Amino acid sequence: MKLLFIHADYMEYEAREPTKFAESILDEVKKGRMEEVLVAFTAIEKQDEKNPLGSAEAAAKEIAEVAGKVQTKNIMLYAYAHLSSSLANPDKALEIFREIEIKLKEHELNVHRSPFGWYKSFNIACKGHPLSELSRSIEVEEKAVTREEVVEKIESEYYVLTPEGEEHKFEPDEVEKLDVLDKYPTLQKFILAEEVKGQPKGEPPSIKAMRRLELVDYEEATDSGHFKFFPKGALIFNLLREWATYVATEKIGAIQIETPIMYDWSLPDIRGQTASFHERHYTIETDDGREFVLRFAGDFGLFRIMKNATMSYKQLPVRIYEFSKSFRYEQRGELSGLKRLRGFHMPDIHCFAKDLEQGWDEFQWIHRNYSDHADGTGVEWALGFRIVKEFYEKNKDKIIEMLKYSKRPALIETLSEAKHYWVVKNELQAIDSVGGNCQLGTVQLDVEDAERYGITYYDEKGEAKGCIINHSSIGSIERWIYAILEEALKKEKPELPLWLAPTQIRFVPVSQEFVEDCAELASSLKARVDVDDRNDSVGRKIREAEREWVNMIIVYGQKEKDGDTLPVRLRSGEVKDLPLNEIQLIVEKELKDRPYEGLPLPMLLSKRIVFRG
Repeated sequence: MKLLFIHADYMEYEAREPTKFAESILDEVKKGRMEEVLVAFTAIEKQDEKNPLGSAEAAAKEIAEVAGKVQTKNIMLYAYAHLSSSLANPDKALEIFREIEIKLKEHELNVHRSPFGWYKSFNIACKGHPLSELSRSIEVEEKAVTREEVVEKIESEYYVLTPEGEEHKFEPDEVEKLDVLDKYPTLQKFILAEEVKGQPKGEPPSIKAMRRLELVDYEEATDSGHFKFFPKGALIFNLLREWATYVATEKIGAIQIETPIMYDWSLPDIRGQTASFHERHYTIETDDGREFVLRFAGDFGLFRIMKNATMSYKQLPVRIYEFSKSFRYEQRGELSGLKRLRGFHMPDIHCFAKDLEQGWDEFQWIHRNYSDHADGTGVEWALGFRIVKEFYEKNKDKIIEMLKYSKRPALIETLSEAKHYWVVKNELQAIDSVGGNCQLGTVQLDVEDAERYGITYYDEKGEAKGCIINHSSIGSIERWIYAILEEALKKEKPELPLWLAPTQIRFVPVSQEFVEDCAELASSLKARVDVDDRNDSVGRKIREAEREWVNMIIVYGQKEKDGDTLPVRLRSGEVKDLPLNEIQLIVEKELKDRPYEGLPLPMLLSKRIVFRG
């Protein structure tokens, strides 16, 4: 920003003709005059867009200091583009110009701002003393707040809390001496990976599996940390998305919205959310010089919707769900398959409550549903809470209630002060096949953001009050796929849950004459059933089905055609002779209330293309 100061006996102007960037003004403000005035000719520059609030504050401070030196309280803020050849976008410049006016009034100065974007004539009478003509250049660097800077001064204490309410304090480097963990091996794995040893080195086994099974793969034509999904992977993705949406809308009772993925980086509320998240982000610059940020959470659009919403205490709590594609520019060395990536899909739920008591009720309600969801996937998971110490001491009983519901203990980390916008968060942590951990679902109780972003409701007296917000996510779909694959890889013969398996049942005809019969049987079942009609030996077909983790294999020949039962080979190697209706019942029992989709590829294997050589 460029500033030219003139200390004048008077300054007067008249707005004569608008430019295409002109702000709308009333006729009475087209003319202006001030006496005994410091005129601040101002050019807002492109670099000011990177930190609009900081630039406005710095400019106001500089103007106030010069006003003090020349001993005047009268300030005329005059937009003057001719001071720079690198001007800001006009819309952004006007926002910053207005913000300077607001900040100057906070200095208790008498401020008059000339119309922005108008051709104006002016007369000025400079006083001519040594300080009557000055110039300044304002440069405010954008300082990113790192996670390390945020947590540097925060002190932590660690406990294991059991569902019975027993509390065991420990130091992370002595956790292996904590005998209570002998009863809870899953929690022990989580604590060792999260707080002591760190994550296992090397590539997670699920990366090779997801590629070999033709589920998910890297895409070289895009940025690192973004993936492509083949038909079988897309099926699993879609089923998990449908289930997450069912949990959010049907079980939790949230209403669904959809918001953009890209936001104007110069807007103060968007930058404010960035500061509170302390996350890395992608930015995009358009041809007209505007800069946008790709959202790293669903809060961006949601908060703008809720800021304009009218809510009564009688309508709370309000629960909002969005399936949000989000982006975080994680460091390349941190990327790890589907565990840590740069583009991901988050089923986010936000609950808006009238007070802390209702906020806690919502926290516990979401926790119970997320706990059920995690149990339903069959993954091994542990529970953790991060909580401000004072808040923990007052609300320990509520945490114990959640542990009793989930039938498991938890790691408790108490914090000397808040790390982020929340005072307590829980974490559902999956344990992978090599002893590492991966956060899935989380609920975070926020007691400050609603007021900061103008999200209010009207109480019994008709007064506007800030909400209590629960930020939560069921967990990114990509991480759930990671956790489910890793859980499968813990078994001697890996197997996906039947409701997620791309092929649930495969018929292996002993010769070509039985292919048509197998196809008819496959079509009669409500399941994902395919037929290996290729000209290979039966042994090879069985081996191929096992390599694909097919849950049930049925070898079909004349004996099976003449009989009433079918030989169902399970992943364990056990073979059960079952009638067709019992096979259908097995599938239906496994599906329960989970979503279902048909085969993602042609029924006959000979018709399928190979996606990976």
